[in-house]
Amino acid sequence: MSNILSIETSTNCCSVAVSSEGACLFDRRDAAGPNHAVVLGRFVDEALAFADSQGMPLDAVAVSCGPGSYTGLRIGVSMAKGICYGRGLKLIGIPTLELLCVPILLTHDEMDENARLCPMLDARRMEVYAAVYDRALHPVREVQADIVDADTYREFLDEGPVYFFGNGAGKCMEVINHPNAHHIADIEPSAKWMFPLAERKIKEERFEDIAYFVPFYLKDFVAKLPKKLI
Repeated sequence: MSNILSIETSTNCCSVAVSSEGACLFDRRDAAGPNHAVVLGRFVDEALAFADSQGMPLDAVAVSCGPGSYTGLRIGVSMAKGICYGRGLKLIGIPTLELLCVPILLTHDEMDENARLCPMLDARRMEVYAAVYDRALHPVREVQADIVDADTYREFLDEGPVYFFGNGAGKCMEVINHPNAHHIADIEPSAKWMFPLAERKIKEERFEDIAYFVPFYLKDFVAKLPKKLI
């Protein structure tokens, strides 16, 4: 097992964690809003101080790599790169939608073996960033931006139970009317759940190039002027 610093900034929640030997030992989280530029540095300082005080030499930094908030992802990845450069650590990119599945897989044993997982991140109106996975986290359908209506996921729902979760799922359940559709509320991406995915990547030696790594934005960023300036 490895000692890993994890950073998650893909949504309005900002979190940092330290894991060792397959367990999360340090966890800081702020869900008050998009304050990443303010709180992330403090959380990271506290996490590094904790690791140093416990004599835990870090092996890698894991960071949520998208999709998600353009600004949030840039802040998180920039911080992760800086730590890797400064401490000579490996960089691990964790797909945000896979991360959302981890607490579901660890805490919901009641799901059928053939159940599908559909994590959703809110984009705008009835649009979400979503993917479909099986219970082994193998992609059944790759990540894409979906404009959701009653038929968007029907092919999967007709085959068996599908669990929808993430901050984009609530609004979608208003239009996904199918007996196999299940909603799990209050699931957010969090750094404390990163270690199973990060440890798997360490075992497989799947590291990112620190100089060239960029987040997976999925859609191009479009800057908008404040209304008062238009």
